[in-house]
Amino acid sequence: MDKFIIEGGFPLNGEMTPSGNKNAALPILAATLLTDEPVTLHNLPDIRDVRDMRQLVAHLGVEMEDLGNNSWRITARTVRPADLDPDLCARIRASILLAGPMLARSCEVHLPPPGGDVIGRRRVDTHIMAFKALGADIHYRRSFDFKAKRLKGADILLDEASVTGTENVIMAAVTAKGTTVIRNAASEPHVQELCQMLNTLGARIAGIGSNTLTIEGMEKLHGGEFTIGPDYLEVISFVGAAVVTRGEVRIRKAGPQYLDMIHMVFRRLGVDWSVDGEDIVVPSKQRLKVETDLGGAIPEIKTNIWPAFPTDLMSIAIVVATQSRGSVLFHNWMFEGRMYFTDKLKGMGAQIILCDPHRCIVNGPTKLYGEKLESPDIRAGMAMLLAALAAEGKSIIRNVGQIDRGYERVDEKLLSLGAKIERATEK
Repeated sequence: MDKFIIEGGFPLNGEMTPSGNKNAALPILAATLLTDEPVTLHNLPDIRDVRDMRQLVAHLGVEMEDLGNNSWRITARTVRPADLDPDLCARIRASILLAGPMLARSCEVHLPPPGGDVIGRRRVDTHIMAFKALGADIHYRRSFDFKAKRLKGADILLDEASVTGTENVIMAAVTAKGTTVIRNAASEPHVQELCQMLNTLGARIAGIGSNTLTIEGMEKLHGGEFTIGPDYLEVISFVGAAVVTRGEVRIRKAGPQYLDMIHMVFRRLGVDWSVDGEDIVVPSKQRLKVETDLGGAIPEIKTNIWPAFPTDLMSIAIVVATQSRGSVLFHNWMFEGRMYFTDKLKGMGAQIILCDPHRCIVNGPTKLYGEKLESPDIRAGMAMLLAALAAEGKSIIRNVGQIDRGYERVDEKLLSLGAKIERATEK
């Protein structure tokens, strides 16, 4: 098990380029199952979750060719509805994304329960209801058995705007007979990228970026080539790292078109950046003062479905708030386990009141001090890394494999910006 040893208090300065969007890469890998022709993917991040997903796809009889420089050629000439490794499925939430394309391609799949971060209950009922609407037969006895004759298009109203649920239905519907309309669809950047990738393979998806998608089912998809866009979660993580260390960082090819709402929320914490073409520039001088609501009321930063503030950035915003003057309430209603990492920040000197599993109040600014920490999940682990970079003294973060699941070579990128960080192996 690897750990990070961080000496805090050194400003980050320089330039970095984010890796490809992990949350786009995972469904896009699954989508390669929909055609028997080669699909070439560029900017595929080399992280544990993506490696696990490649392994799962390969287990279904798919050829994988490493072209170098984060590019892969994937050919699913034939697929088999094999029993997938339950231990591997338990490591990655995105294993559920194999259900849609396998139903479309081979009309059946046996799938162990998906895993992923332990941040609270993550239901799959939305997927099941939508698959049934398309004509699938599903049985669950500690694992899922999905079967169908050829799927048929349907008008589907999702009971929640589930990202993976939307992605699964999209992949099932692109070769279904007839027209499918998905209402209350998720519209995150990674959902948009999946749709764009499928359209390059011959799918007909309209309404991309909205919460209503119309899909004309095609008899067959062909091969193609697609480049995965930047991971906006990594972009904002490095924005946060620059801010809490009082550094100046240019983030190249940052996808600023997806950052408007996030920018608005960070301005409420006294954080700003400028846009220069495809780059964003984070200046060293930040106001770092919480903007109160009318009458001086404590403001609330609340997660919601896209294009509102995303749940995966809540932990980063909380760390930034520890360095901003004022009080702010954070409310993450989506997951009941995502706030518990704040106890670790309190141990570093942060003034945080955990109101309940979904809400906390941060009072800042506070001086942070180095501490021994353990990463519970991807986003909390990255937040702890930011806190360690800002802290006085040395911090040790164990279980950094959690961070590696979502961030490619994060320690190398931080080193290039002047951070004092070392990766070591636990004895």
